[in-house]
Amino acid sequence: MRPITIAATQMACSWDIDDNIARAERLVRAAVADGAQMILLQELFETPYFCLTQDMDHFSLAKPMDSSRVVAHFAALARELGVVLPISYFEEAGLARYNSLAIADADGTILTNYRKTHIPQAPGYEEKFYFNPGDSGFQVVQTRFGRLGCGICWDQWFPETARSLALQGAEVLMFPTAIGSEPGSPDLDSSGHWRRTMQGHAAANMIPLVASNRVGVETAGDVSMTFYGTSFIAGYTGEILTDADRTQETHLTATVDLDAAAAYRGSWGVFRDRRPETYSALRTLDGQTIRA
Repeated sequence: MRPITIAATQMACSWDIDDNIARAERLVRAAVADGAQMILLQELFETPYFCLTQDMDHFSLAKPMDSSRVVAHFAALARELGVVLPISYFEEAGLARYNSLAIADADGTILTNYRKTHIPQAPGYEEKFYFNPGDSGFQVVQTRFGRLGCGICWDQWFPETARSLALQGAEVLMFPTAIGSEPGSPDLDSSGHWRRTMQGHAAANMIPLVASNRVGVETAGDVSMTFYGTSFIAGYTGEILTDADRTQETHLTATVDLDAAAAYRGSWGVFRDRRPETYSALRTLDGQTIRA
């Protein structure tokens, strides 16, 4: 047996950065008090989700990883508490800006800096204005408690993300998120679809999965979004182990056995029976396989 207790958090964010950091820290400490060893905070929790509109003033929020206040703070917290923390932040790198995730091991060491691969663009999700497409590739890191693979928000809608992480040996999948109402489609509630998509990733790859989303109403100009929370932890067959509601600031924990998950994956033969030589259409945009 190799049990690990994993955690999700969710909270509302304001332009009081000190308060956002303090509240996120309280959630981490509460999760640790419940035994959590690997804890996920939501996407871009240092500030409101500034991508509601296109505003050049927000470019100043980006910082190099080594100068990021939020990365430094939570790496130190990971070291103090002996836990693994993926830390979402707005990264500046030369003339580029990325939606990034610095993964701190339980000694506070930054194991990797993942840059969001898939960048959305829709009313209320104006991310292509702020972020360059990530160039880090999907990454899996060996932490003190197990091999962790992460995507960021829009990445979670792509089966290629989870499968790439699984093939690299991920034992836990984590997706920090900022998703809510759709300003361009006000009658659409995507919360169920959002969760089922990631439950499918957990089930298809037989890996436990954690998703953390924010809550609250945020407004910029004439654009308003209600973030719907519903953060959750799924087991390695895709079942919901625990979940949150749509409004509450909270943390969730669940204990999973990584050895049992590995044995289950092996018993099904999904990875044994893969035929990657037949999947060339996945490397195209139009699905037209190029044959020599």
